[in-house]
Amino acid sequence: MPLSMPNASGPIPLAAYEESAAFIRGHLKETPRAALVLGSGLGGLEEEAESAVRLPYADIPHFPQPSLPNHAGTLTCGRLAGCPAVVLSGRVHYYEGYDMPTVAYMTRVMHLLGVRTLILTNAAGGVNEGFRPGDLMLITDHIKLFSDGPSRGGAPTGLGERFFDMSRTYTPRLRDIARCCAAKGDIPLREGVYFFMPGPQYETPAEIRAIRLLGGDAVGMSTVPEAIAAAQCGMEVLGLSCITNLGAGMLPDAVLSDEEVGLTARASSEPFRRLIRDVLTSL
Repeated sequence: MPLSMPNASGPIPLAAYEESAAFIRGHLKETPRAALVLGSGLGGLEEEAESAVRLPYADIPHFPQPSLPNHAGTLTCGRLAGCPAVVLSGRVHYYEGYDMPTVAYMTRVMHLLGVRTLILTNAAGGVNEGFRPGDLMLITDHIKLFSDGPSRGGAPTGLGERFFDMSRTYTPRLRDIARCCAAKGDIPLREGVYFFMPGPQYETPAEIRAIRLLGGDAVGMSTVPEAIAAAQCGMEVLGLSCITNLGAGMLPDAVLSDEEVGLTARASSEPFRRLIRDVLTSL
């Protein structure tokens, strides 16, 4: 059953994380080296996993359930591009009504499974005026001015310290691997700062201008809570965005929609899949 703690006053009990991890571990054939979170419209890569075991989130104790139709809510264990991996098809978001510890719940469970590399993907709006829909962006850093976060109140023992460094959240070594794989595969790869907004409404033109002034290159409603939890656990993180649209006010008369986001993400899935495969092979 999904956790129901929309206004939790403290961290989720360690026993809940351990119960989820134990259930998944019972279906693993080997310890996963990496976990991959597939964002909006970027699903399908899990179908390439060899010796795969697929677990609906609904079957995993305490796992939160996505409410969006383009987030399948399935965990796949197997080998992807030769790498023992867990693929999480879909995530939950703060705007769905979950609190921040619940949004980061799956990340902490991956840590308990022994995963040391977390690959986070998302569909994002372009803020950098040089970006175009369909671009892939390597996340170099993020900005989150929204006050709530998954580490508020501390984490249970074994899931990280209360105060922790965020200066290398998006691991330089993994960013170098992604750059190298993109160059070898002739895959254009932008780089930039991801700006977190809680949603679900899209940003106003004034907000997009402010985000650009503050140093944001892309904006989205996911990824950052998971990256924070991963940093707290001491995991390595690689972040990749698919730029699915330009921010409000950047194109005259443009109307932003979830349909546009999904269509662009799916149209960009081929280079995205190639890049992820090559990164996993290089770990």
